[in-house]
Amino acid sequence: MQSIQNQLESRLEAHFSPVFSEIVNESHMHNVPPGSESHFKVTLVSDKFDGLRQVKRHQEVYGLVADLMSGPIHALALHTMTAAEWSAKGAVPDSPNCLGGGR
Repeated sequence: MQSIQNQLESRLEAHFSPVFSEIVNESHMHNVPPGSESHFKVTLVSDKFDGLRQVKRHQEVYGLVADLMSGPIHALALHTMTAAEWSAKGAVPDSPNCLGGGR
């Protein structure tokens, strides 16, 4: 069986044909058991985002991975951009430290 991260990567690649993508497992930054795959930072640059507001972009991603979000994935930090936006920005911010969970 594929890891959760690999399933996420495969679905996003197949649907969005990204110019650039990066999926980082940030579960270790949260109060979860070692080896968990529950928190991911997703950077996705795709022409399919042209003309779409951020909310619609995020809805498309969440719709594609709804079954994973109802199970093993607890959170996605989404950074969705067009190629032009990516050229202008070139990077995404670091994720903040987890503030919960009593760690």
